[in-house]
Amino acid sequence: MTVKRMAGAVLATAMLCTGAVACGGSDDKAGGAASGETQSRSKVTEVITAAYEKTSKAKSAKVDMTMTAPKSVGGASGDMKMSGVMGWDPTVMDMTMTGSALTEGGPEAPEKVRLLWLDNVMYMDMGAAAAKDMDGKQWMKMDLNSIAEQSGDEKIAKQLTGGLDSMNQDPAQQLALLLDSKNLKHMGPAKVDGVQTQRYKGRLSVKEMMETNKGLSDVLSKSEREEMFKGIEKSGIKGYDTEVWVNEDDYPVRMDVDIKSPEGTMKMSQKFSDYGAEAKVTAPPAGKTFDLMEMFKELGKDGSGAGADSGF
Repeated sequence: MTVKRMAGAVLATAMLCTGAVACGGSDDKAGGAASGETQSRSKVTEVITAAYEKTSKAKSAKVDMTMTAPKSVGGASGDMKMSGVMGWDPTVMDMTMTGSALTEGGPEAPEKVRLLWLDNVMYMDMGAAAAKDMDGKQWMKMDLNSIAEQSGDEKIAKQLTGGLDSMNQDPAQQLALLLDSKNLKHMGPAKVDGVQTQRYKGRLSVKEMMETNKGLSDVLSKSEREEMFKGIEKSGIKGYDTEVWVNEDDYPVRMDVDIKSPEGTMKMSQKFSDYGAEAKVTAPPAGKTFDLMEMFKELGKDGSGAGADSGF
């Protein structure tokens, strides 16, 4: 597997995992509306607001995430699992990715990839086998801050970095979005990994999500958001079905969202634990990192470009 193909396969998956609105429908049959008296709208708002406030203050947690995506979404398909520590405000990550979405790239694709995120720079440990194709370095680096310079397109850079470093990494902001759902309701009690919780569900249309997503409004102008909305609407995506399970300490222990499209349903489920866990990330030594953007810059100089082989 060439470096370009390897980069295309892994980065498409990484972008999908970190940049998409957390998604995934519940297969938990317990705790539906029929299991007991449901809460009033005012009580529901009170609970989700309390969860938002506590999650905002925690700033970090341990995360276990599973995702399934149809082939057309982000160029990646199959299952993906990520586990580790994640921080928000600012965004930092130390996660390990596994799953068929990685290995579908071919027999030389890594079975697992450690992903570090720090200061808008993504580092991926591709494994010792990949070092032979990366000048003896097994860490691949993608500096999102340099995309505008390399691509010459500031709009693309704003969309990419804004999407990856916005509410999509912040469970508190996901809760804030859920509060804007007009049909947010209490679904009853349910247990998540043995923990007693209360389950809530709401739906946001694409337009509602974009209007209330502060991360998008911070990096895109009104006309750019409208253009993005038209593209999403044209793709056939109608909205986002979101569920959250809140424990007795007012922390969300699980968050799911389904995004349905004509190509299939993109699903992601996040489980949170150990709120406030240290999320200290240290970048790999510069001498052990292979700079992906520098590689593309050199390819551009010799006229070869990234090409179809890159997967970008």
